[in-house]
Amino acid sequence: MVLDATVSFKTAIWFWMTAQDNKPSCHDVITGQWTPSAADTSANRQPGYGVITNIINGGVECGKGQNPQVEDRIGFYRRYCTILNVAPGDNLDCYTQRNFVEA
Repeated sequence: MVLDATVSFKTAIWFWMTAQDNKPSCHDVITGQWTPSAADTSANRQPGYGVITNIINGGVECGKGQNPQVEDRIGFYRRYCTILNVAPGDNLDCYTQRNFVEA
């Protein structure tokens, strides 16, 4: 199997920037350009890093309570926010969110 780094990078950027089905783009969420719909609010999806986890891996990680892998990821996110001198914001996990697939 030959891996093409350029195609992999372009695919990742496309995923980050593109809304899909009923999911907003990760970019819109992290830059504050996403406003939750009534269905999102009902599913406990509010702006923040937790919604990005929901977009990427919600069916596996969201709505299932605390998870050590998610805690680790939040820790890394907080660390890089500190390094970059930006606030991590609120709603960092998706523990109580319904995933987008269930919507």
